[in-house]
Amino acid sequence: MKLTRKLLLLFLAIALISAAAIAYSQNKFKLKPDAKGKLCLNCHDKFKEKLKSQFIHTPVKAGDCSECHNPHSSSHGKLLDEDPNKVCNKCHEGIVPKNPKSSHKVVMEGNCVKCHDPHASNNKFALLKAGNELCFSCHKTIGDAVTKAKFKHNPVEKGCLNCHEPHASTKGQHLLKNDLVALCVSCHRTDQASFSKQHMDYPVAKSDCSSCHDPHGSNRAGILFDNVHQPVANKLCNQCHEGSTSPDALKTKKAGFELCRGCHNTMMSDTFNKNRIHWPLLDKKGCLSCHEAHASKEKKLLVTNVVSLCGTCHKDTMEKQAKYAEMDKQEKAAVAASKGKIQEKGAFGHNPVMEGNCLACHAPHASDSVFLMSNPSQTELCGTCHEWLKHSSHPIGDKIIDSRNKNLTVQCLSCHRSHGTGYRYLNPFPTVTDLCVQCHKKYKR
Repeated sequence: MKLTRKLLLLFLAIALISAAAIAYSQNKFKLKPDAKGKLCLNCHDKFKEKLKSQFIHTPVKAGDCSECHNPHSSSHGKLLDEDPNKVCNKCHEGIVPKNPKSSHKVVMEGNCVKCHDPHASNNKFALLKAGNELCFSCHKTIGDAVTKAKFKHNPVEKGCLNCHEPHASTKGQHLLKNDLVALCVSCHRTDQASFSKQHMDYPVAKSDCSSCHDPHGSNRAGILFDNVHQPVANKLCNQCHEGSTSPDALKTKKAGFELCRGCHNTMMSDTFNKNRIHWPLLDKKGCLSCHEAHASKEKKLLVTNVVSLCGTCHKDTMEKQAKYAEMDKQEKAAVAASKGKIQEKGAFGHNPVMEGNCLACHAPHASDSVFLMSNPSQTELCGTCHEWLKHSSHPIGDKIIDSRNKNLTVQCLSCHRSHGTGYRYLNPFPTVTDLCVQCHKKYKR
């Protein structure tokens, strides 16, 4: 009896499959030609407004929703037929050229929807926003600077794509359409007398224009960077370089820090009287390891902002600080969301470092202290921000010997780490108890 039932069920299954196959072969389940794309709109009726946009994505216009979406099921959000970061690449495979010199981060990540609407838009190429507004929505710092600049670079006002490629460039860094100098001279004639006069007859036609000029705009005439080295501002190029008629006109009169000593002798003498000197100063580039020679958007003619500059050598420290800063950010968000139910505790990272103020503790050129600390006394240095005498009743100071090492005294860094640890209060251990028992071993369990 059971065998007969199983055979009957098997027969029915075969019959159903056969019927489906016959129906499919007769096009009974295939969509009607005039239903292409319209069927989806029966449910997604709000999408009809989207189709009124000026620029419509080709598959959408053709009604081929299944070019990107699976109509039945998918492992990806929005029933996408492929990983969201790869789905565009099915059709736009050659959008990034081979071996580019520079590439747009969002493109390499596959985040095409950061710039394009996948269905339709009133902007050309289905861009989310028009012109510079789109670029400045991510590059806010540049956008703010351009908006506020007294002197604006004409190509930037007309559109970022006058100089930059949107996806990748095979010719220049920073997505530039060409090598920087070649790009500049495509508009600025270097063979004219006015060009030579402005540059004091020095042969700078093939030099890096961005060593003096801000390519986006500035508050100085000639779009010079806002902070200009005094000899450059006074057009005294021969103060550092050989004369303009010399065969080596662009060569400096002296090498390394010896060139800078001519004007900054007091500061340099004080620096070299210290016990410890910041090694980039002694490098063959000397002061130019950290400072620009002509002009900079940063104060003190720094090559870049302090965090990025210090991070070129101290990358590990900066990466840790970024991690700790994110932990602090998450806690602040949790505290805000709790509406007073959770109290914020000690930070995971050291605020000056997370804020990019390395100079709050370190001297940039030289110091008599280890790690180029700006004050040889730890307690005095920490005391500039922290009222450490009110902080703890624990003995601390030059007369208190560290039980772990008789050659050391108990200072702030005996219990805390200056750059952070990932634990609260810059504690080197997960809990305060773990820290205390390092010295007070009789309380250790």
